[in-house]
Amino acid sequence: MVKNKYIHSIDLKRIQIKNTDRESFANALIELPYRGYEVEDISDGRKIVISKPGGKRSFGRISKEDILVFIYTPDTQDLWQISHKQILDDLQSKAVEDGKQTKRLIDVFEQVLNGVDPDDIKDAISSFQFNTGELPEALIKAYKWIWGQEDVNYKNGKGRMLCWSAIAELQDSL
Repeated sequence: MVKNKYIHSIDLKRIQIKNTDRESFANALIELPYRGYEVEDISDGRKIVISKPGGKRSFGRISKEDILVFIYTPDTQDLWQISHKQILDDLQSKAVEDGKQTKRLIDVFEQVLNGVDPDDIKDAISSFQFNTGELPEALIKAYKWIWGQEDVNYKNGKGRMLCWSAIAELQDSL
């Protein structure tokens, strides 16, 4: 019986690395570029990119449909794997700066949580003016894809709502 067999389309790029000594071969593998997808543009020139598979393990097995979400800076090739905690911390800092504006921002997050695409509400997103933290646009567009990742990992919608619960608590406190 064959284990770990997947039926899925895959975008392949041909490479050739000749076998050599252990260290040289390992270094050649490390130098391989990451493969992923550009999924969102951010007004400051950065992009939201995803890679698939993401490598998540569930019950000791790789989740073949998982993705990783990054904010990518093309000029410097920085890949920031943004997390739930970083987004929540950013929103909490924004709330200290301007609670009323943060409450409106979280309302926009909630629209995206419920299926509105960020590009369809870009005027609302671009209206926020914070001196603290990350661009709201970057956070919202990243979370769109993080929520999608949670939808893949938890088929019942529980993952999306688990990460939303902390933001909802902040929303209620404002």
